[in-house]
Amino acid sequence: MIAVILASGEPERLYTALSLLVSVAAEDEPAHGLVTFGALDALLRDELPAPGPDVTEREVFSRTLAELRETAAALPACRLWACAAAVETTGADAAAVAARFAGVRSTPRFLRETRDARLVVV
Repeated sequence: MIAVILASGEPERLYTALSLLVSVAAEDEPAHGLVTFGALDALLRDELPAPGPDVTEREVFSRTLAELRETAAALPACRLWACAAAVETTGADAAAVAARFAGVRSTPRFLRETRDARLVVV
């Protein structure tokens, strides 16, 4: 199992986090993600943020990032939860959170449930 804490809304970091989750889940290994503050806002949007200036193939990057988000949502072994504190303190729309994520989890609960996982913070 892999457990990824998505802490940043930076597109390149989102790409890395989603790539890790999708790669593991595609092999039918559990892949769990906790989407926190910056990542929560970015992943709740219909349109994902544009990559930084280091990315030269911007259209390819943006399309692939969107595909990674869709694939993560579709893979049975992949589950993304919104961080309870992030949802509460950012005023995230409850309907949008319910539509995009498997639910809401506190960080302590997420860590307990994934205690034997490889933990990555992105």
